[in-house]
Amino acid sequence: MILGALLAGLALGSAQAGALKNPLGVIELFTSQGCSSCPPADKAAATLVDEGDVIVLAYHVDYWNYLGWTDQMSSPENTKRQYDYGAAMGRSGVYTPQAVLNGRSEMVGTSSTKLHQSLEAMKAKGDGLSVPIDIGMEGDEVQINIGAGSGKADVLVVYFNSRQQVEIKDGENKGKTIDYRNIVTDVQTVGMWHGEAKSIALPARVLEPKKSDGCAILLQSTDARGNPGPILGATLMTAKNG
Repeated sequence: MILGALLAGLALGSAQAGALKNPLGVIELFTSQGCSSCPPADKAAATLVDEGDVIVLAYHVDYWNYLGWTDQMSSPENTKRQYDYGAAMGRSGVYTPQAVLNGRSEMVGTSSTKLHQSLEAMKAKGDGLSVPIDIGMEGDEVQINIGAGSGKADVLVVYFNSRQQVEIKDGENKGKTIDYRNIVTDVQTVGMWHGEAKSIALPARVLEPKKSDGCAILLQSTDARGNPGPILGATLMTAKNG
């Protein structure tokens, strides 16, 4: 489903459509169907999605696929993003389930309460989302409107599948059926921001992901090596809420 179709659903006021404006923060969960420690984190992610004030994005990594079960949601691109975060944060390695908060810090992602409290604490000390972003449709163009701030950042569109239930038939989670939420399918960089209020107009037809029913817009800085850094602003929309 193209981004334009997502926006059209919102414009029509579909009862199945949803948008999250002014979120508390962004949680990127690095997880895997082949990781025995991950189901509690997947459940925590689902809880936060349902609570509705946090953007949650689940990146399924591929380095546990050798354990006897191939995670069809995994990709080398997701794994690379996690390793790039590790490099940015000075870590010698990565793990699952790892949650990255606002692109600034990381923690084990198994407790929805601790994750939410951590985002609240980050906001209180000025490490929250400080740049407003909204998205709308004008004719056959997508308009991404970004407020003013300081610094510079990439504008990312992160596509995701809102919900999928998987019966795992082998590996460390054999016999479990897990409800996965906001499963990342693709990430595209669509522009740059240099601190001034900016609108980006894109033809809706060029933003066609492989498969998705939602997307998040992230305003994310990078370090000198191009690794992902603090997320300064974000918004999210879905064509259906699960």
